[in-house]
Amino acid sequence: MPAIPEIRPGQSIELLQELHILTRDGKLNQDSRRKLKQVYHLFQFIEPLLVELLTDGAGLTLADHGAGKSYLGFLLYDLFFKARSQGHIYGIEARADLVERARRLAERLAFARMTFLDLRVSAAIDTPDLPASFDIVTALHACDTATDDAIRFALHKQARFIVLVPCCQAEVAALLRRNKNVSLARTPLAELWRHPIHTREFGSQVTNALRCLQLEAQGYQLTVTELVGWEHSLKNELIIARRGKERRGDAMARLEEILSALNLEELHDRFIY
Repeated sequence: MPAIPEIRPGQSIELLQELHILTRDGKLNQDSRRKLKQVYHLFQFIEPLLVELLTDGAGLTLADHGAGKSYLGFLLYDLFFKARSQGHIYGIEARADLVERARRLAERLAFARMTFLDLRVSAAIDTPDLPASFDIVTALHACDTATDDAIRFALHKQARFIVLVPCCQAEVAALLRRNKNVSLARTPLAELWRHPIHTREFGSQVTNALRCLQLEAQGYQLTVTELVGWEHSLKNELIIARRGKERRGDAMARLEEILSALNLEELHDRFIY
């Protein structure tokens, strides 16, 4: 098979073919090249966190929420965990067929330290099938409120690091739309989301800003950046949270003020607990 510059030494060709990143004859099409680039970019952000945990003697437990076909989990295992004798990846996905497929693939590749659970993210907190704490929690394109459930899970499990690429954030936009007339009467700022396209975009930005304040209120230090260039994906925001020592009361106060100012008090229990 001819060398492909994007494929790193030691990577499992069988895995890349099973994930449909490589074709059966070992080729990489343009769509697969874009997908692989996104995962590599995310790996570049996660790898230093894994190295730091190793240096600190942590157990390297990672929960991947809304795992889907487990692209991220499998590639993390192939690129990092496979060469080491420690660490475990748990893929959490609500679609049973995808979970079973991932289990079979992990067994075939002898990726022994991968476990897949057929669970909704919201049900994962209390299951006895998962450890009491995690070092890293990831959620790559977990749709709408599944990202918030992943945050809740991470806080409950006292995760050292949380890595999020949010997706399809409809809940806040729906509330902004429903309460628009009241908001327009209350504040001229409602002009920011009066038109439908602005409602969607503003709702997405507000959602992530609220998530950031929520994490900061719980004592996490944040890095918010883009995952890849906009030409590759519109679902592009990357939030990396590092657990700190002290909670921030001012972040909680700002969060509550924003909910009130934007007529979003119904979301109080989602972001404040």
